[in-house]
Amino acid sequence: MRYARISGTGSFLPERIVSNSELALELSTRNILTSDRWIVERTGIHQRHLAKSNVTSSQLAIEAAKLALNKAHLEPLDLDLIIVATSTPDHVFPSTACLVQTALGATKSAAFDIQAACSGFIYALIIAENFICAGNMQNLLVIGSEVFSKLIDWNDRNTCVLFGDGAGATVVTASLTSGIISTHMMSDGNLTDILSVKGNIANGKIIGDPFLRMDGQSVFKKAILALEDSARLVCDRANINPNDIDWFIPHQANIRILHLVAQRLGISMKKIVITLDKHANTSAASIPLALDKACNDNRIKPGDLVLMQGVGAGFTWGSVLMRI
Repeated sequence: MRYARISGTGSFLPERIVSNSELALELSTRNILTSDRWIVERTGIHQRHLAKSNVTSSQLAIEAAKLALNKAHLEPLDLDLIIVATSTPDHVFPSTACLVQTALGATKSAAFDIQAACSGFIYALIIAENFICAGNMQNLLVIGSEVFSKLIDWNDRNTCVLFGDGAGATVVTASLTSGIISTHMMSDGNLTDILSVKGNIANGKIIGDPFLRMDGQSVFKKAILALEDSARLVCDRANINPNDIDWFIPHQANIRILHLVAQRLGISMKKIVITLDKHANTSAASIPLALDKACNDNRIKPGDLVLMQGVGAGFTWGSVLMRI
């Protein structure tokens, strides 16, 4: 049987780190009141990385990709496909993936972007697995990269404290042993209004609201139910009890969501990989950033059973259960 396995990971974060206290001080100059305590109690976030105004998603993605390729002991010319999951592309077109391809010199690959918001990396990984299992491709580069700070209304306390910038990359390789065991992805377009950026460009002008808007309570409730159902589905398909999972890597949106989903599944809190406190919500980049962190500090080891989950605007969600 042919499997898709992750053979290398990489991540890249902007240099600037903004603490909750620094952000609160900056917001106070515009009479927007918040505090480190208020943010931590509601989200679990302590700081975030923010890119300079001229930094793009492709630039972050390129650096993460180089590290992932190095760990996989592959060259860019070995790649068959590059997929970039992003809600903050450099351009309307060409795709961010094509810009990454050019910068890497991966001239033998195809390249395209997908847009599934914070579920983007999970969607992209499932697409990569299908290409590999179909026997069409050997080595793929799957990246989540975001500069979400460009979509934030910095006068909206309820959203501006939540997000950060960054990129995470994985090399996905065909293998006869181990790898992705079970997957699931789903969407509900009836819930588009609870999390969206509705602005667009037409005739050289921004039409509509260009900032992220969120119904926090609705997102919170839907995320918990969707993630629990998705996790149980992939585990059932693999005949695995969720408690047997070695590591749980959910989308890093809110610490309460992470804890509640793990609790409902019977997964020990010690098994959750958490980077939310340091990175905030980096949308499609959050899962590969957390995966790379846990691989680098040797928490995740070969043979470990890992459950990764994404949930985001669309409304979209999905899960990947895999052996490392």
